[in-house]
Amino acid sequence: MQRKLAAGNWKMNGTRASLAELEKIAASRKAPAIDVLLCLPATLLSSASALLAESHLMIGAQDCHAEPSGAFTGDLGAPMLADAGATAVILGHSERRAAYGETSDAVRDKARAAHAAGLTALICLGETLAEREAQRALDIITEQLETSLPDTATPETTVIAYEPVWAIGTGLTADPDQIAEVHGHLRRLLTRRFGTEQGPAFRLLYGGSVKPDNAAAIFAVPDVDGALVGGASLTAAAFLPIVTALEDSR
Repeated sequence: MQRKLAAGNWKMNGTRASLAELEKIAASRKAPAIDVLLCLPATLLSSASALLAESHLMIGAQDCHAEPSGAFTGDLGAPMLADAGATAVILGHSERRAAYGETSDAVRDKARAAHAAGLTALICLGETLAEREAQRALDIITEQLETSLPDTATPETTVIAYEPVWAIGTGLTADPDQIAEVHGHLRRLLTRRFGTEQGPAFRLLYGGSVKPDNAAAIFAVPDVDGALVGGASLTAAAFLPIVTALEDSR
């Protein structure tokens, strides 16, 4: 079985002054029973990786280009992120799919680039409120998963995060039955595509307004192997109770 994973997405937040929060989080990871990953703005990757070199806290990035280098002003290639200290990268987050028009094909190409650079690809999937109300959630999830994952994906190189778009930053959270339905569907799709040994080993995270007061209930849902946490990952005070809840759910 893969270790459970608590991942945080700082989005466009954080300056060097925020490194103090990382130190607080890292200080609690003396003998970790789960994996903890924080995906930071690119401006903090080098400083954070140097600061946390002796800790068990992993550092990730929030996006990468599909090409390793080239004339792509303002973009960052996966080898550059790895060189700055990242071990993972978030790909296909709903904010990038919506605001930047990223397709599942583009996400797949970025995942290949991440894998080639030695990064774990944390691939996000999720339906909008309109799609859920139209009872198309599982259809959307199926298309996104099947297209976004390259055939070379393995449980060691790839993590899947289900983030219903309507629950991101809204305070709304999918109920346990909704989460169980989607995660069970994802598990079946992965097993069908990658086989009975690899399919069950992929880590499936839930994301969408995960907070200290709802984390335990979310982690009790079958096939939830952790969380991708947004705003609550910005401070040790909010993030560490979520980490503890995941540890307690093992």
